[in-house]
Amino acid sequence: MARDGPEHIAALIERIGRLLSTDAHAAGLAPVQWEALRYLGRANRFSRTPAALTAYLGLTKGTVSQTLNALEARGLVTKQVDPGDRRSRRLSLSLAGRTLLERDPLAQTLAATRDLSDAQRTALARGLESILSARLDERQRKPFGQCRDCRYFARRHPEGAPHYCGLLDEPLAQEEQNLICHEQQPAA
Repeated sequence: MARDGPEHIAALIERIGRLLSTDAHAAGLAPVQWEALRYLGRANRFSRTPAALTAYLGLTKGTVSQTLNALEARGLVTKQVDPGDRRSRRLSLSLAGRTLLERDPLAQTLAATRDLSDAQRTALARGLESILSARLDERQRKPFGQCRDCRYFARRHPEGAPHYCGLLDEPLAQEEQNLICHEQQPAA
């Protein structure tokens, strides 16, 4: 197996995934529960719903519902009725959830990534983004990119605060530009 061949790359991704899964059993949480917490910590206000989380994780509604119920029972996630649609629920991290996320076991992998050179990180990010994009396309799933990279994002828009989402017709705060969105469509 060649060091830069597809088989070797896939094997490396698999082994890293296994390490991440093992690490994710920290604090008595299942890996999917950590993924849900991370998602809620990175998602914009429009994307913190059970349906968006289900789409992001690529799991069944039942699995996501059980995951959210477990996190809510532990006091890590809260659910509120969406004022715009009483049938829908908005999710948020509780203070305990945000505090736990500060001790995310993914930090070990982040530290290893920081040890790479800028060129290595750039190449790795581009390669992994290409692989993820291809796999999502195969399954006809959304990319969940950042607002700032969306075709509907308007920087310093007159009706914004300071930015604006043209798709949802909503002003966006400065920090929202870096959050992921289930409606995101990459800018051309």
